[in-house]
Amino acid sequence: MPSLLRMAIAIAVIPLLPFGVDLIYAHKFDAQSTDSIKKVAKDLAADLVSMYNGNEPGQTPGLLPQPYYWWEAGALMGALIDYWYYTGDTTYNDIIQQGMLHQVGPYNDFMPPNQTVTEGNDDQGFWGMAAMSAAEHNFQNPKANQPQWLALAQAVFNTQAARWDTQTCNGGLRWQIFTWNNGFNYKNSISQACFFNLAARLALYTKNSTYADWAIKTWDWMVAVRFIGDDYRIYDGATVETHCTDITPYEFSYNVGAFLLGAAAMVKYLSDAGEKDDAALWHERVDGLLNSTELIFFYGNDENDKVMIEIACEPVNLCDVDQQSFKAYLSRWMAATTKWAPWTFTRIKKLLRNSAQAAIEQCTGGYNGRLCGLKWANNSGQWDGTTGVGQQMAAMEVVLANMIQEAKQPVTNTTGGTSVGNPSAGGSDLGRVDPVRWHHGPINDGDRAGAAFVTFVVLAALLAALVFMLADESKVSDEDTARHNPVSVLRRFGTRKKTKAAAERSEDGINAAREKGKGIAIAESPDVATGEIFPTSAIGEARMPHRQVPQRKPLLSSSSSSSTPSPTTSDSANSVTFALPHPHHHLSLASVQNIQSQRRNPRQQRQGFIWEPGENNQNRG
Repeated sequence: MPSLLRMAIAIAVIPLLPFGVDLIYAHKFDAQSTDSIKKVAKDLAADLVSMYNGNEPGQTPGLLPQPYYWWEAGALMGALIDYWYYTGDTTYNDIIQQGMLHQVGPYNDFMPPNQTVTEGNDDQGFWGMAAMSAAEHNFQNPKANQPQWLALAQAVFNTQAARWDTQTCNGGLRWQIFTWNNGFNYKNSISQACFFNLAARLALYTKNSTYADWAIKTWDWMVAVRFIGDDYRIYDGATVETHCTDITPYEFSYNVGAFLLGAAAMVKYLSDAGEKDDAALWHERVDGLLNSTELIFFYGNDENDKVMIEIACEPVNLCDVDQQSFKAYLSRWMAATTKWAPWTFTRIKKLLRNSAQAAIEQCTGGYNGRLCGLKWANNSGQWDGTTGVGQQMAAMEVVLANMIQEAKQPVTNTTGGTSVGNPSAGGSDLGRVDPVRWHHGPINDGDRAGAAFVTFVVLAALLAALVFMLADESKVSDEDTARHNPVSVLRRFGTRKKTKAAAERSEDGINAAREKGKGIAIAESPDVATGEIFPTSAIGEARMPHRQVPQRKPLLSSSSSSSTPSPTTSDSANSVTFALPHPHHHLSLASVQNIQSQRRNPRQQRQGFIWEPGENNQNRG
């Protein structure tokens, strides 16, 4: 049944039910019961998938409707893979496979042409991590002639490794891939976190040390630029103009979560390789990141009652659509950490159990009385009035995480992994920031031959046109010289002078006089108003009056007071230039402002609340 129809039926029925019936729809959750967890997770997943329409006729697989960005659809695919992994329920497996394969792009690296306006390294990274999860959990493999999960994850890694930018800040990935996107001048922690997470997990899965080297390189760079502090707190990022010294101090849960899981993967990789000293170093880093996570992103007095919170925006009600989903990834990666860093299990299990209980208590909203809001901590189980993909996904992930102990160990290519890899995947797309080839495919010998032929034809046509223009100009110049040469004029009208009387008696004389009058008209012309005779330009010297090229009106901004184009005076006193209207002039001002508000700006997006450990913990809600 289409999601809109289900929603309409629910809205129509709810008013007919007795007061207090919302309790019937509320989830009954018992963190100690696997059956209860699965039942609640099933309902949460159903409500989450109802917000996705990519599998419906006429829609695009792998895309969420507005206002969600492309990256969050990749995060959704990862969440549904987790749902299958924990519960064994295959209901959504075909939707997952369809959506992920539809978004791989022409080079099978999750860079589809229709995402050039918004795609950043972090966006691509979330799709790559979803593919990595599919490989680690032995999710159903695509057909042999289709891209494979491990190869897709490797392609994302390869394209991003080629974008490692040593020209600014001595390394690191920029936030955005394309120069025209807001944030291209910003290097942020989440782009590095996705890359690090993927590199560490690929190292563990493939046993290829190259991936481990890149994970170490990324961690060292993060520490060098102080994005990771001595206390393992991770800050948002900085701009390249300041050599990454103007650090934006906001802290988001998905940054520390991605690094936490990557560090756990490094512990497992190095332990399996027998490198005990290096494994001990990463063991220490896992503990440091977990300490930081609990300190910053859990509200409460101790681990027995602490509940997850998105500290930068949640207490002040400033979480945007992206940030509403961040707790989903922290929940996902904290749970997965326990598989590779088993000493963290008891501590993490308590934090996730408390958070799951608090999350479910407030899932009493929406059209069906069981949708989830954003706030879990310090809200007495009250729904906060918000719903969305992010809120629903976060609740589902934290509930599923309570089954991590029963879940299977992630596989590698030596422990039962079946996904086919390709170490050189993405090679046709390495480091490229020009989207033109997406639309035309790789250039082959036939393309080059065709291009050479077209170039020859165009050059020949231009040469022929140039020759024609020069010949025509020479002809006009000769005619103009003859017309104004006195000798030529005398030859035309003769040298014999006629008297006025003879001319009047002779028809030939009259015609000759008229002919001479035409000659004067070419040289002189009377002003209609005054009768004054003034010279006109010769034909060969004629030029069109000067006219300025109209200038495009600047983009509409908050400082604009009018959307109507107004004339502007040019340098010439006799010309007026009109600005061309902006492409959005047919929209209302509210629509234009809405378009502008959707443009991601690192400074605008990252505004929030900065909490310091010295503050009273009870005031963080």
